[in-house]
Amino acid sequence: MKRVFIGLVTGLLCFPVAQSRAATPDGKEVFERNCSVCHSVNPPSKSAPPILPISGRYHMQFSTKSAGVAAMAAFMKAPSKQKSVIEPEAITRFGLMPPMALGDAELTAVAGWVWDQGGSASGRGSGRGAGQGAGGCN
Repeated sequence: MKRVFIGLVTGLLCFPVAQSRAATPDGKEVFERNCSVCHSVNPPSKSAPPILPISGRYHMQFSTKSAGVAAMAAFMKAPSKQKSVIEPEAITRFGLMPPMALGDAELTAVAGWVWDQGGSASGRGSGRGAGQGAGGCN
């Protein structure tokens, strides 16, 4: 009886933790379900800019992940030219994206995932071109 009670209490204590983990959306899954129709991760483009250059632009504009993710989620919720961090030429080429019909948790999750694709993965600072001291334009 004591073992049954301990097992029951342990199971009940773990249930809220498992439930809260399941309630947190996975950014990559949100991207694959909602964004990958228009956005590829890497070039070439589909009908919208690829994720790596977008992430790189957010990394250039915002010094912290929390600020970048908040700005990105706000843009996805209500896109506007004023909120955009991509080059104006990209908006001319692809147009302004439509608002995403996602909840705040999903927007934050996918924005966090997009942010995480940047940094060293975006290729910034890893080239051998101008500014790196190894390009042919010295």
